[in-house]
Amino acid sequence: MDPSFQDPHTIQRILRRMRRVAMVGASANEARPSYFVAYYLQRMGYELIPVNPRYEEILGRPCHPDLSAIPHPPEIVNVFRRPEEVGEIVDEAIAIGAQAIWLQFGVVNEKEARKAQEAGLAVVMDRCMKIEHGRYYGGLQWTGMRTGVITARRTPWR
Repeated sequence: MDPSFQDPHTIQRILRRMRRVAMVGASANEARPSYFVAYYLQRMGYELIPVNPRYEEILGRPCHPDLSAIPHPPEIVNVFRRPEEVGEIVDEAIAIGAQAIWLQFGVVNEKEARKAQEAGLAVVMDRCMKIEHGRYYGGLQWTGMRTGVITARRTPWR
């Protein structure tokens, strides 16, 4: 994967300067990762705009069926969808004037990420917005998580 899609400076710039987050694939199910990330971001002062045609409301915020239904364009489009569904989302994000696309863990589509980048959007791919916020601006920096690497792999015995 192109390292520019996980650039720490881009991540920090997005988290510091942009506050309106459209979360495509947000869920009202408290057990889903998208719910937990949405809850966290809302608690950290971000304006949450849930996007999912299945719900009318998530976390007290009106839910929209797609990006074009949002009355005031978001700055960040955070994507919790399958990689093959990213193309349509990128096209909509470009059309509505979003400034950044953030593809969550496991959502990897380099072709569409490049397309968004070429259209002038900041792009982060295969990273979690909640974890990155915690790393740079929350409590994770106190536990040594400012290293730029998060992994579940065990260190091999020597």
